[in-house]
Amino acid sequence: MPTIHLVIKGKVQGVFFRATAKDVAKALDLKGWVKNTPEGDVEVLATGDEDAIRQFIEWSKRGPDKALVSSVAVTSLNEKPFNDFRIIRG
Repeated sequence: MPTIHLVIKGKVQGVFFRATAKDVAKALDLKGWVKNTPEGDVEVLATGDEDAIRQFIEWSKRGPDKALVSSVAVTSLNEKPFNDFRIIRG
């Protein structure tokens, strides 16, 4: 299964991006994590079915209703195993 690393830029903190990303990832049966970065971005590492990954990337370009996404950098990685999808805090 593919693994991706995303860096999502824009107004993406304080708009429930991480919580919504977790819900979307779980609905798509993705595993991995999401966290805020000190630079004000959101970072995601996710593993799953290729179609689910594609859908998650497309969702990330919009984000939740209050987000204003300016860019999404996508990097493909070697598969990384995770047990679930979680929010990493601080």
